[in-house]
Amino acid sequence: MKLSSLLAAFLFCISSCASLQVGSDVAAGRRAMLAGNNETALAYFQSAAQKDPTYTYGTAYQQGILSYVGRSQYAVGQLPQARQTLEKALSTNINEDLARIYLGLTLARSGDRQRGLKEIEGGMRGVHEWLDYISEAHRFSFGQYWDPTREIRSAIQGDLATISGREFDLQKLIASSEWIAQKMEEETDRARSAETRERSREGDSPDSPGNN
Repeated sequence: MKLSSLLAAFLFCISSCASLQVGSDVAAGRRAMLAGNNETALAYFQSAAQKDPTYTYGTAYQQGILSYVGRSQYAVGQLPQARQTLEKALSTNINEDLARIYLGLTLARSGDRQRGLKEIEGGMRGVHEWLDYISEAHRFSFGQYWDPTREIRSAIQGDLATISGREFDLQKLIASSEWIAQKMEEETDRARSAETRERSREGDSPDSPGNN
């Protein structure tokens, strides 16, 4: 084998191993985040971001690694760092709706209420529009598994109505916004699991191809 071929194979192996490690870090970070272990989650996400700052998690609903880093920084109280990271995430992908919600939360908790509310509202509208789109455009496939009871969208509608009001409890809005973002993260796993179970049932059906 030529030296150039060996070098190419070596570089490919390094790249593949690095990609697998990033994916492993993100998976571990998400498990920690969903369990409320925010310090641990941040460490995993930062490790992944150092290896590949362009890494994107998910298929139907994609999220960049910088969004995860910024959200974890917010969760552990590192507000200045969270703001910087989330703004960077949005400069890379303007459609990072959860990053936008968390940027708004960071700003609101840092004293910039007006801009914070604007970002929270924009992020919530983005999530609501995405859920409406996916559940309609792909209603006969994977779209049916996303927010089927409209629990997330109903909460968003309530918060948007609150924001449009003259006076409201900011702390309650912050708590509700955090809940919505958490539910969207959980929905990623729940929708995937529901789709997998349905495909498994279809595969075991007597009328399925291969079972006749």
